[in-house]
Amino acid sequence: MTIDPAVELYYDPFDFAIDDDPYPIWRRMRAEAPLYYNEKHNFYALSRWDDVTKALPDWETYRSGRGTTADILFSGIEVPPGILLFEDPPLHDLHRRLLSRVFTPRRMLAVEDLVRDFCSRALDPLRDADGFDFVADLGAIMPMRTIGFLLGIPEDAQQNIRDRNDKAITMASQDGTADLSPTIFQDSIALFAEYIEWRATHPSDDLMTELLNAEVEEPGGTRRKLERNEVLAYTAMIAGAGNETTARLIGAMGQLLGEHPDQRHELVADHALIPSAVEESLRYEPPSPVQARYVARDVEHHGHTVTEGSYMLLLNASANRDDSRFTDPDRFDIHRTGGHLSFGQGLHFCLGSALARLEARVAFEEVLKRWTDWEVDYDNASRAHTSSVRGWARLPVRTG
Repeated sequence: MTIDPAVELYYDPFDFAIDDDPYPIWRRMRAEAPLYYNEKHNFYALSRWDDVTKALPDWETYRSGRGTTADILFSGIEVPPGILLFEDPPLHDLHRRLLSRVFTPRRMLAVEDLVRDFCSRALDPLRDADGFDFVADLGAIMPMRTIGFLLGIPEDAQQNIRDRNDKAITMASQDGTADLSPTIFQDSIALFAEYIEWRATHPSDDLMTELLNAEVEEPGGTRRKLERNEVLAYTAMIAGAGNETTARLIGAMGQLLGEHPDQRHELVADHALIPSAVEESLRYEPPSPVQARYVARDVEHHGHTVTEGSYMLLLNASANRDDSRFTDPDRFDIHRTGGHLSFGQGLHFCLGSALARLEARVAFEEVLKRWTDWEVDYDNASRAHTSSVRGWARLPVRTG
């Protein structure tokens, strides 16, 4: 996609054509409008590395409690407590301390053999076929199975939960709010009520049981068990976030390695390079590219005052392609160093980052054991259009 510099600069997170390839527009924004304003939807946006990396940790200015996706924030829908992504301190800190004890890197690493088994079960039946779909056959299945196992959700119920979550976040139109249900949070949380009630009397070694038994320390020092609606909100958040983002990351890696056979063959020869390929894929095509925030106090950017009450989009995916930070940033390079903002920064840094990295690494170890070459079938590929994640809904490849 090329953008005529004579055409007025316009960025809209709800425009499907822009979302399919936003990078040329983001490049212009970094150069021409580092503080961008969209009159139609009444939001500002920051696109440069230096601006985004300073804003993400600044929770006192940029608040998450009214929603961190553009559709939720702009709609004014009330966000219930317990959804960590949509909280500010002190409630955020209270809940994050609890989840960090439950959702530990040690626990995540302990599931590696399970993840590998889920990959094998998904991929082995496809070995004699002339192709497969990185999203439908792998990305939509393995992360769902993994997070379902960790939470304690039966396998036969996991697909229904994923399908309903997909429907809830998919945008059917391009205005961003027309199809947003006012009960989106209640509907999502209700999916898990039956499992949690059953688990309350049938404890097991899973996250749901730990949440039911967990105690939180209130600011005054008193301790209490989580309320049932908090357990429900936690469970819904973990299930949703753990499925969607990793599925899109696996799709992006399938595309990028399909387009770069020399780098793919390096990975075939040396699996130790796969973690670097995961990091570069996260930088190059982050599954969560835009973070929405409510501006809680006046702030200056590029000679302009953004007033309290404004909406701000922090474009971490644009910052990941800023040539003031990265050399040749639009080139995919599995040997690149320098980090990225794809898991956020500061108090909202993604708690599931260790699991996402593990799942992507293991997925491509298992893919590359079975296939060393593939070509993306773009004629039959399709993108997902959601308010929270960006990537492929289907990514078929030819291996024959």
